[in-house]
Amino acid sequence: MANLDNLVLSKAQKWLDGDYDEATKQQVKYLIDNDKNELVESFYKDLEFGTGGLRGIMGVGTNRMNIYTVGFATQGLANYLKINFPNEEIRVAISHDSRNNSRMFAERVADIFASNGIKVFLFDALRPTPELSFAIRQLKCQSGVMVTASHNPKEYNGYKAYWSDGSQVTAPHDTNIIKEVEKITEVSQVLTGKNKENITILTEEFDKLYLDAIKQLSLSPESVKRFHDMKIVYTPLHGAGVRLTPASLRNFGFSNIIMVKEQSVLDGNFPTVASPNPEERKTMKMAIDLAESEHADLAMATDPDSDRIALALRNAKGEYVLLNGNQTLVLLMCYQLTRWAELGRIKDGDYVVKTIVTSNMPDAVAAHYGVKCYNCLTGFKYIAKVIREHEGKAKYIGGGEESFGYLPGDFVRDKDGVASCSLAAEAAAWCRDTKGMTLYEWLQDLYVKFGFYREGLVNVVRTGKDGAEVIQNMMIEYRSNPPKSILGSPVVKILDYKTLEAIDVATGKRSPIEGIDDKSNVLQWLTADGTRVSVRPSGTEPKIKFYFGVKADLPSVDKFEEVEAALDAKIEAIKNELGLI
Repeated sequence: MANLDNLVLSKAQKWLDGDYDEATKQQVKYLIDNDKNELVESFYKDLEFGTGGLRGIMGVGTNRMNIYTVGFATQGLANYLKINFPNEEIRVAISHDSRNNSRMFAERVADIFASNGIKVFLFDALRPTPELSFAIRQLKCQSGVMVTASHNPKEYNGYKAYWSDGSQVTAPHDTNIIKEVEKITEVSQVLTGKNKENITILTEEFDKLYLDAIKQLSLSPESVKRFHDMKIVYTPLHGAGVRLTPASLRNFGFSNIIMVKEQSVLDGNFPTVASPNPEERKTMKMAIDLAESEHADLAMATDPDSDRIALALRNAKGEYVLLNGNQTLVLLMCYQLTRWAELGRIKDGDYVVKTIVTSNMPDAVAAHYGVKCYNCLTGFKYIAKVIREHEGKAKYIGGGEESFGYLPGDFVRDKDGVASCSLAAEAAAWCRDTKGMTLYEWLQDLYVKFGFYREGLVNVVRTGKDGAEVIQNMMIEYRSNPPKSILGSPVVKILDYKTLEAIDVATGKRSPIEGIDDKSNVLQWLTADGTRVSVRPSGTEPKIKFYFGVKADLPSVDKFEEVEAALDAKIEAIKNELGLI
């Protein structure tokens, strides 16, 4: 402990003696004199620039998000860009969400890039993450930065780095950028205050390009015309979707968009929710309550940087069901594939993409329509990688992941909540127009047609300095002694993404996992009855995630609740058998 205290005090003293602003020095001095615990938390390590960028609590210190840690990251990225593009004009795009300090961080990033002789396109105010991805491609940038901590609590902010295809950086750039960032250790290494003429401000005129690109995704304009006035409740959760999501809905032709007014106020404190995570029903409460009072067709939300979508749909009893990420993905993908087939647009080689921990239902739907379904590692950058690898060879239709992210079309290379909201609303209008049913009723019909797929998730948290070691030992044990059966059904195949091997349990034969060349510390157990259990340590938090997928036939819609309850009970029994509850 004494060594840790000495390390912390040494690092804090460096900030007191160094070229840091006076307000920062005063705050460091306050921590030294008054708040030992916070001082340790702020300085005991450096905020890590990981493969996705930075994310952390805001404050002073080496382990906090502030203009200095953001500056070190940006200078490292600038240096890497100059190494990679030595004889080119380097261009970057920058956006941010509604979080506290996001604008300040974005302007700092712009200043550093400009001071390094890089051409900067900075949005004049907050914009959704997908528009940042779109801007990189549209403006032929080599890189981009989105200042956001996604759906984390208000104390957090973050910094996502993008590459020239509009995707978050992947190998080898991710690890190579980290090496350059680690070389920046002094404030004096960070260039600032030069070449302001290198910064171009992007205004609402640029938004039209993005909105027009989304409009090209429309598949049922006649249905929208007939049901343009259906009631759509939308909440941006105090975030970046506040203007562009309703603008996109209007661009599609919808005229009755009901905003959750209290949550349409831009506020990085997210005052109306405990957490701005639309996966949680309590976060969606105001939208669902408003939908109930208005008898709306659907309620939808985007998270603070507007890359993810949440949908609440009315069932036959008039209750609003908050879909999970798998259900939202299935609905959007089924709508796209159904309409593409009806319009005669599906061609040989067309494909969709999902992650390995996402429901297997898209595989069945894609096979039905003669479309290839690619599976990839968890994280939208891997979906973008599949798109990049097939560019010019095959047509991407749509893709997503279980964590509430979907991307229709390929003009953006990250999940797109703005486009997904418009597509979901159009799907609801199409269902009413051509089938005389709600979107939720159509989802139930899809389960009858393709099978009732049901999913579950458990996060096992192991905090403290021993937490990471405990999690790693769990994975070692699972590799050495995998379950032989799950609820009495034998495990017939094991997929190990760390070695990229598929193991036939009966024969012991090992073969390569097809279609994936990136390794990840993930295990999957597949049983004879179609159950799938995936085990994956989180890359950013002290937790290990267990994903469950089960399936049953749904003979008719009137059996929906009965089969749903049986599948949920099966997932709970699996959790119990594995000792997770």
